[in-house]
Amino acid sequence: MDKFVIRGGRRLAGEVTISGAKNAAVAILPAVILSDEPCYIENVPSISDVKISLIILKEMGAEVTRTGKDAYRIDPTKIDRCCVPYETARKMRASYYFLGALLGKFNKARVSMPGGCPLGDRPIDQHLKAFSALGADYTLSQGMIDLRADKLTGNQIFFDVVTVGATMNAMLAAVKAEGLTVIENAAKEPHIVDLANFLNSMGANIMGAGTDVIKIRGVKSLHGTNYSVIPDQIEAGTFMIAAAATEGDVVIKNVIPKHLESITKKLEKIGVNIESYDDSIRVWVDGPLVKANVKTSPHPGFPTDMQPQIATLLTLAEGTSIITEGIWDQRFRYVDELRRMGADITVNGTVALIEGTGRLMGAPVKACDLRAGAALIIAGLAASGITEIEDIFHIERGYDGMEIKLREIGADIKKVSVPDKISENEPDTKAVSRNDSADDAEAV
Repeated sequence: MDKFVIRGGRRLAGEVTISGAKNAAVAILPAVILSDEPCYIENVPSISDVKISLIILKEMGAEVTRTGKDAYRIDPTKIDRCCVPYETARKMRASYYFLGALLGKFNKARVSMPGGCPLGDRPIDQHLKAFSALGADYTLSQGMIDLRADKLTGNQIFFDVVTVGATMNAMLAAVKAEGLTVIENAAKEPHIVDLANFLNSMGANIMGAGTDVIKIRGVKSLHGTNYSVIPDQIEAGTFMIAAAATEGDVVIKNVIPKHLESITKKLEKIGVNIESYDDSIRVWVDGPLVKANVKTSPHPGFPTDMQPQIATLLTLAEGTSIITEGIWDQRFRYVDELRRMGADITVNGTVALIEGTGRLMGAPVKACDLRAGAALIIAGLAASGITEIEDIFHIERGYDGMEIKLREIGADIKKVSVPDKISENEPDTKAVSRNDSADDAEAV
């Protein structure tokens, strides 16, 4: 078992480089299946969700070759199965993108129900609605989703709610469907635009990505491409808040400032100084942090994946702040851990009331999901004393070498391995639960 040990109170200063976007990469890698030729993908983050995606591709018959530190050559031409193995797929939510890619290529797919962060009810009904509109039949049995179609035909798809995953899956399934597909009430996040750009670079005909109406005219075949994944806006935002929480001065490189606008605007209201350049931003603090109200919403609103991090920052600000979570029901599960560090937070349903105490204290805590883990790292960096964070496998799902990058800008953080606490004579109930249930696997 690994954990992070942080000695807090050190000001972050220097330069840090952001990796490729997790949420783009986990859709682009399955999308390679649609190509009739090898693809070269760069700026791929070294995170566990990407590693799982590459394993799935290999298990289905693709040839995967690492060509650089963050680059891969993927040859999908030898894929000979349309089933994603259960034990692999259940480890991450984004395994459902293999449904759209396999259906689009072979008119059939078999994938297990995905795992996911315990953030509340996250059904895949909108995904299935999109597949059905394109002409696919589906069955759900023993935790597996089976899709089959005689052929895929373009159609009107209207989502009942704005959903990133279903929008991307509909795009994957529709690029080779016969005729025109129109997706209405589509999500508009940067990684949706990135997936569309990747597919277009292979010869797809997708228009309107980044708006709420996406039009896709089906093509007969897709070819290989060279492509670089966009920078990760959530990793960038996390480092922005880490710099602010430690009253630091950090230049964050390899970013697209426009993707960070909602985060930048909110941080400026809190009292953080931000200067944007072509592909980098500088973040520094030279005065007090003040209260703010935050409500998460689909892009271009404030991202839910940044909510735990900004909540941590607001515990250090003056006054009373209110956070309203507009996406996930259980996004506040991290609050109990912050309370252990001295935070004064009251949660009522989807609203959190934060009384800024101005200080946090080191304590032993556990990451309950990916972004909660990032929030605890920020808290540990700003706190007095030592913070030990367990269950860091959640964090490593979405952050590429985070502790290394933090050390390079002055943090006292190290990753340590500790013996499993289960004795030789005690049954490993934790291991049993992992084998028996798909619900504990992390993925967003």
